[in-house]
Amino acid sequence: MQIETTRFGPLDIDPARTLRFPKGLLGFEDYRDFVLLETGDDGATPTFWWLQSLDDAGLAFVVTDPSLFVSTYRVPLHLQQMTELGLSRVEDAQVLVIVNKHGHTLTGNLQGPLVVNLHSREGQQLVLSDRRFTTRVPLVEISAEQPAAMAG
Repeated sequence: MQIETTRFGPLDIDPARTLRFPKGLLGFEDYRDFVLLETGDDGATPTFWWLQSLDDAGLAFVVTDPSLFVSTYRVPLHLQQMTELGLSRVEDAQVLVIVNKHGHTLTGNLQGPLVVNLHSREGQQLVLSDRRFTTRVPLVEISAEQPAAMAG
Protein backbone atom coordinates (compact mmCIF):
# COMPACT_ATOMS: atom_id res chain seq x y z
CA MET A 1 0.00 0.00 0.00
CA GLN A 2 1.42 3.41 -0.92
CA ILE A 3 0.88 6.55 1.16
CA GLU A 4 1.97 10.17 0.85
CA THR A 5 3.72 11.91 3.72
CA THR A 6 5.13 15.42 3.93
CA ARG A 7 7.99 14.29 6.19
CA PHE A 8 9.11 11.18 4.27
CA GLY A 9 7.57 11.58 0.80
CA PRO A 10 5.73 8.64 -0.79
CA LEU A 11 6.10 5.37 1.13
CA ASP A 12 5.19 1.76 0.50
CA ILE A 13 3.84 0.41 3.76
CA ASP A 14 2.82 -2.98 5.01
CA PRO A 15 -0.93 -2.87 5.79
CA ALA A 16 -0.15 -5.06 8.83
CA ARG A 17 1.57 -2.02 10.40
CA THR A 18 -1.56 0.13 10.26
CA LEU A 19 -3.42 1.08 13.41
CA ARG A 20 -6.98 2.35 13.78
CA PHE A 21 -8.13 4.62 16.58
CA PRO A 22 -11.96 4.69 16.19
CA LYS A 23 -12.24 7.70 18.52
CA GLY A 24 -9.15 9.43 17.14
CA LEU A 25 -6.53 10.96 19.42
CA LEU A 26 -7.11 13.82 21.85
CA GLY A 27 -7.24 17.01 19.82
CA PHE A 28 -7.18 14.99 16.59
CA GLU A 29 -10.51 13.16 16.77
CA ASP A 30 -11.05 13.26 12.99
CA TYR A 31 -7.81 11.35 12.30
CA ARG A 32 -8.31 7.66 12.92
CA ASP A 33 -5.97 5.67 10.68
CA PHE A 34 -2.21 5.58 11.25
CA VAL A 35 0.86 3.53 10.46
CA LEU A 36 3.90 2.92 12.65
CA LEU A 37 7.14 3.84 10.88
CA GLU A 38 10.59 3.05 12.28
CA THR A 39 12.78 6.10 12.86
CA GLY A 40 16.05 4.59 11.66
CA ASP A 41 17.37 1.94 9.31
CA ASP A 42 20.50 0.91 11.19
CA GLY A 43 19.15 -2.57 11.95
CA ALA A 44 18.90 -1.98 15.69
CA THR A 45 15.66 -2.55 17.55
CA PRO A 46 13.83 0.77 17.37
CA THR A 47 13.22 2.84 20.49
CA PHE A 48 11.09 5.44 18.75
CA TRP A 49 8.59 5.24 15.92
CA TRP A 50 6.61 7.73 13.88
CA LEU A 51 2.85 7.36 14.19
CA GLN A 52 2.01 8.68 10.72
CA SER A 53 -1.58 9.62 9.91
CA LEU A 54 -3.06 7.99 6.83
CA ASP A 55 -5.74 10.71 6.80
CA ASP A 56 -3.35 13.69 6.67
CA ALA A 57 0.10 13.50 5.05
CA GLY A 58 1.39 16.24 7.38
CA LEU A 59 0.30 14.70 10.68
CA ALA A 60 2.78 12.45 12.50
CA PHE A 61 3.74 11.91 16.13
CA VAL A 62 6.88 10.39 17.61
CA VAL A 63 5.91 7.53 19.94
CA THR A 64 7.71 5.05 22.15
CA ASP A 65 7.10 2.15 24.49
CA PRO A 66 7.18 3.85 27.92
CA SER A 67 8.43 0.70 29.66
CA LEU A 68 11.79 1.24 27.91
CA PHE A 69 12.28 4.36 30.05
CA VAL A 70 10.04 4.03 33.13
CA SER A 71 10.09 0.48 34.45
CA THR A 72 7.35 1.17 37.02
CA TYR A 73 4.85 2.50 34.49
CA ARG A 74 1.66 0.45 34.18
CA VAL A 75 -1.64 1.36 32.54
CA PRO A 76 -4.57 0.14 34.64
CA LEU A 77 -7.17 -1.16 32.18
CA HIS A 78 -10.75 -1.32 33.43
CA LEU A 79 -13.20 -3.93 32.19
CA GLN A 80 -15.04 -1.39 30.02
CA GLN A 81 -11.77 -0.32 28.35
CA MET A 82 -10.77 -3.94 27.79
CA THR A 83 -14.18 -4.58 26.20
CA GLU A 84 -13.96 -1.47 23.99
CA LEU A 85 -10.51 -2.57 22.81
CA GLY A 86 -11.64 -6.19 22.29
CA LEU A 87 -9.07 -7.45 24.79
CA SER A 88 -9.53 -10.65 26.74
CA ARG A 89 -6.00 -10.41 28.23
CA VAL A 90 -3.89 -7.41 29.18
CA GLU A 91 -0.91 -9.16 27.55
CA ASP A 92 -2.57 -8.66 24.16
CA ALA A 93 -2.17 -4.88 24.43
CA GLN A 94 0.74 -2.68 23.39
CA VAL A 95 1.18 0.64 25.19
CA LEU A 96 2.74 3.60 23.42
CA VAL A 97 3.12 7.22 24.47
CA ILE A 98 3.49 10.36 22.42
CA VAL A 99 6.94 11.94 22.69
CA ASN A 100 7.66 15.66 22.64
CA LYS A 101 10.86 17.67 22.72
CA HIS A 102 11.25 20.28 25.46
CA GLY A 103 14.64 21.95 25.33
CA HIS A 104 17.21 19.15 25.26
CA THR A 105 14.86 16.57 26.74
CA LEU A 106 12.50 14.13 25.09
CA THR A 107 9.42 13.74 27.26
CA GLY A 108 6.57 11.25 27.15
CA ASN A 109 2.88 11.84 27.74
CA LEU A 110 2.42 9.09 30.32
CA GLN A 111 -0.93 10.56 31.37
CA GLY A 112 -2.42 9.95 27.91
CA PRO A 113 -1.13 6.54 26.75
CA LEU A 114 -2.15 4.88 23.50
CA VAL A 115 -3.31 1.30 24.11
CA VAL A 116 -3.44 -0.93 21.03
CA ASN A 117 -4.94 -4.40 20.67
CA LEU A 118 -2.10 -6.37 19.04
CA HIS A 119 -4.53 -8.68 17.23
CA SER A 120 -7.14 -6.26 15.84
CA ARG A 121 -4.67 -3.31 15.53
CA GLU A 122 -7.34 -1.02 17.03
CA GLY A 123 -6.41 1.39 19.75
CA GLN A 124 -7.60 4.07 22.09
CA GLN A 125 -5.97 6.99 23.84
CA LEU A 126 -6.69 6.87 27.55
CA VAL A 127 -6.54 9.67 30.10
CA LEU A 128 -5.19 8.38 33.39
CA SER A 129 -6.26 9.91 36.68
CA ASP A 130 -3.03 8.73 38.37
CA ARG A 131 -1.14 12.01 38.85
CA ARG A 132 2.22 10.30 39.46
CA PHE A 133 2.71 10.40 35.71
CA THR A 134 2.27 13.65 33.80
CA THR A 135 2.14 14.72 30.17
CA ARG A 136 5.86 15.59 30.27
CA VAL A 137 7.77 12.80 31.95
CA PRO A 138 11.47 13.12 31.02
CA LEU A 139 12.62 10.11 28.99
CA VAL A 140 16.04 10.99 27.62
CA GLU A 141 18.40 13.93 27.26
CA ILE A 142 19.41 14.67 23.68
CA SER A 143 22.46 16.38 22.32
CA ALA A 144 22.90 18.55 19.27
CA GLU A 145 24.59 15.62 17.46
CA GLN A 146 21.50 13.38 17.53
CA PRO A 147 19.43 13.18 14.35
CA ALA A 148 16.53 15.60 14.04
CA ALA A 149 14.14 12.68 13.39
CA MET A 150 14.71 11.53 16.95
CA ALA A 151 14.12 14.98 18.35
CA GLY A 152 10.56 15.22 17.05
